[in-house]
Amino acid sequence: MRHLLAVLLFGLLAINCLAGSPTIDKLMIHKQERRLEVISDGQVIRQYRVSLGKQPLGHKQERGDNRTPEGVYSIDWRHRSPSYNLSLHLDYPNLKDQTQAWKRGTDPGSMIMIHGTPVDEDYPEWFFEGLDWTNGCIALDNQSMRELWDMVPDQTLVEIRP
Repeated sequence: MRHLLAVLLFGLLAINCLAGSPTIDKLMIHKQERRLEVISDGQVIRQYRVSLGKQPLGHKQERGDNRTPEGVYSIDWRHRSPSYNLSLHLDYPNLKDQTQAWKRGTDPGSMIMIHGTPVDEDYPEWFFEGLDWTNGCIALDNQSMRELWDMVPDQTLVEIRP
């Protein structure tokens, strides 16, 4: 009987380990609310407060406009940044962004990331709280960024809403 219980317990532990962390469907960013939601199986499983570009209203139009894009993108690579801690790169500009920029005769910009806050003695992490301070990226505090980094795989969809 003891052996049977041990086998059953081991089986349950193995199933839990194999199940691991939930599969992430997408990240949803609500610019107006400054909120990033982590979605698994259609349910919000985590929320984070974010900072946006210095000009948070409207969709990114061109390089240097300090706006955060709006639309559907995906995480295409990640980087341990000496300036912004951990960073998840978005595949901005997508084809729609490139086409619109071409029609306007402008450069749509690039290097839009979800990243942490700078490690800087002159500007501690709390300094950035509640500010829209990026050049168009989405920023989280460093602890939240570490959680997101560990939870979210490359190729995850990222929807950015106004």
